[in-house]
Amino acid sequence: MSQLSTLSQLSLMSQLSLLSLLSPITPKMIAKITSGNSLYGALSYNQTKVERHQAKVIYAANMKDPEDGIYTLPVCLKSFESRLTANKKTEKPVLHISINPDPKDKLSNEQLSEIAQEYMQKTGYGEQPYIVFKHEDLERHHLHIVSLRVDREGRKINDRFEHRRSMDMCRELEQKYGLFPADKKQRLEGLTLKKVEYEKGDVKHQIANVIRPVAQSWHFQSLKEYRALLSLYNTGVDEIRGEIKGKEYKGLVYSALNSKGEKTGNPFKSSLFGKPAGIEALEKRIEKSAEVIKDKRLKDRSKQVIAAVISNTDNRKDFEKALEKQGISVLFRTNAEGRIYGVTFIDHEQKCVFNGSRLGKDFSANVFNDIFNINHDVHDYKTPLKPEKESSQSFNHVNHDNHSSDFAGIFDLFTPDSGTGDEIAEQDFIRRLRKKKKQQRNL
Repeated sequence: MSQLSTLSQLSLMSQLSLLSLLSPITPKMIAKITSGNSLYGALSYNQTKVERHQAKVIYAANMKDPEDGIYTLPVCLKSFESRLTANKKTEKPVLHISINPDPKDKLSNEQLSEIAQEYMQKTGYGEQPYIVFKHEDLERHHLHIVSLRVDREGRKINDRFEHRRSMDMCRELEQKYGLFPADKKQRLEGLTLKKVEYEKGDVKHQIANVIRPVAQSWHFQSLKEYRALLSLYNTGVDEIRGEIKGKEYKGLVYSALNSKGEKTGNPFKSSLFGKPAGIEALEKRIEKSAEVIKDKRLKDRSKQVIAAVISNTDNRKDFEKALEKQGISVLFRTNAEGRIYGVTFIDHEQKCVFNGSRLGKDFSANVFNDIFNINHDVHDYKTPLKPEKESSQSFNHVNHDNHSSDFAGIFDLFTPDSGTGDEIAEQDFIRRLRKKKKQQRNL
């Protein structure tokens, strides 16, 4: 074989190797691992689904056997209690795993149970107590597994390269069960974004399915842009600032919105959805988004599409429809007289949100007001008007001790719970753990 031929083969092999790195085999099954410090919260979330006939227990390993065969919350708590009591220093000992096959995969409960067992065994948690819930409230039936990260002696189980091992295990299970591949959007987001429907219940979970993927994969440069994006999915967000007993605080609360953009039901504090939904993570995301948008010139595509659509439409309705076909949503803010004072563009293809003026003066609210509002006798459109207050306001710099009754529901989110109902059971469980810990220290 000639030297040239050998070099050609090596070059081809190098190209194939490079292609394999650039186009990795993507998992058909999506698994997500999270850690927490509230076993009660993880179990009660799944138990609530069971009580609503939206989930069922399909497998339990190394758990106490219930007398009536039903894994109630108290039974589950007792199964994990000894390990939590033995826990030495692991801050987040609770393990919560979700495994999501594609909706096209029609798997029996037995197959799903086998998948859960193999997954736990290969990822290092097979000897732990764990319980497997099958959730059936979405088209994409999926599994939730609750377990612990600490063993019988209270030592943390090795979690090095955990996510890599999880991906490898998913690939192995895909091949074994012949599962369908996930599409690009599902790989990035886990679940497709869906509008929150308050009437369907379990609002907290619905909101979580919106804000978690948005916070992780979308780019926006202000709270207003973040709020505009969430509003497309009937989700509202407000910034809360105030003072409690001389100590300043700030945070975010999320709410369900109806079709008119009005808040429905009680708001939820961001901590219920994890750190990515909180104010600190949001501020970091905003800072990072500005860099990504600038470095990758993400404005260019949006500007080109919007400019082309403007030149081919002469009314607002056609403009919105034409943009939608190009994967861009537009949200106009108008005052009582119909004047457009704000505009936000949401580019779904690039996962970017832009306030109109951020794209340039040719995309500002005043320009669209001139184009779509033809009654120029009413206002001098060359003189910008101050924007009306938006329906979703930030309640900034409010003193907690002197707030009005209108804000009571929101500020209650930052005060201790009254300790009724399920909270009493949770506190009783915590007291038992503390008592056992104290007894151990005294030995």
